[in-house]
Amino acid sequence: MVATRDRAADLRVSLPRHECAVVVVDNGSRDDTVDVVHAEAARRERAGEPPLRLLQPGGNLGAPARNVGARAATTPLVAFADDDSWWAPGALARAEREFAQHPRLALLAARILVGEAGELDPVCTDMASAPWGRAADLPGPDVLGFVACGTVVRRTPFLAVGGFDDVVHFGGEEERVTYDLVAGGWGLAYVDAVVAHHHPSPRRGTDARRRELLARNRLLTSWMRRPLRVALTQTARAAVGDAEQRRGLVHAVPAIPRALRQRHAPSLAVERRLKVLEDARG
Repeated sequence: MVATRDRAADLRVSLPRHECAVVVVDNGSRDDTVDVVHAEAARRERAGEPPLRLLQPGGNLGAPARNVGARAATTPLVAFADDDSWWAPGALARAEREFAQHPRLALLAARILVGEAGELDPVCTDMASAPWGRAADLPGPDVLGFVACGTVVRRTPFLAVGGFDDVVHFGGEEERVTYDLVAGGWGLAYVDAVVAHHHPSPRRGTDARRRELLARNRLLTSWMRRPLRVALTQTARAAVGDAEQRRGLVHAVPAIPRALRQRHAPSLAVERRLKVLEDARG
């Protein structure tokens, strides 16, 4: 499924590359996104290709638009893509086999190749070298994180943990989902043989704006899922951090009461892994 907003030009490139049925969720686009999606749906129908369905929940839901698509899906697995990404030929068939063979697997993180040069996303390097290694019942390195535009999920556990949340809205939305799946005993694995392509849209915010947004959402996730001492420490550090961290904190503060209303007790399994990561980074 694909969540999109105001990126009709990217959709013209990416939608025809999807081999399987597609659900597109439009986050209130003001350009000709809807026309592009309808045109691709009609082309698929004429060609006898897997169908494309458009959902318009109204307004900009952010990352939770993916929940709308996941709930509308009729398959046990849901592959996420952004409007500027797509799955390599055969990738989803390989992912389906991995899920069938590994019943504890809730989330498969793919190898993501970026741009025309097909450079490996640095996040994939980190996932491939996760310091706790690989669980015997998973198809690849056990990971504590993922990139949403190159991820396949088992639909039921993904929705059971609430999918993506409207506190974070967008940017780093993967973190809380990861914590909740691990807390529930599910496995998340990086599988290098499953490939997604990502050609970052030119219609993206600045790097500084993205770092500010990630700083905001990291704090909000901490208030939702990490021990209170950790949330307080991270908040205090942001207050004396660089300009982007401070701006992130300013934007986080109004949403902290809402984050606390969605707070769950910290997971020991998650905290143990985060401690391993901290030790590995020195």
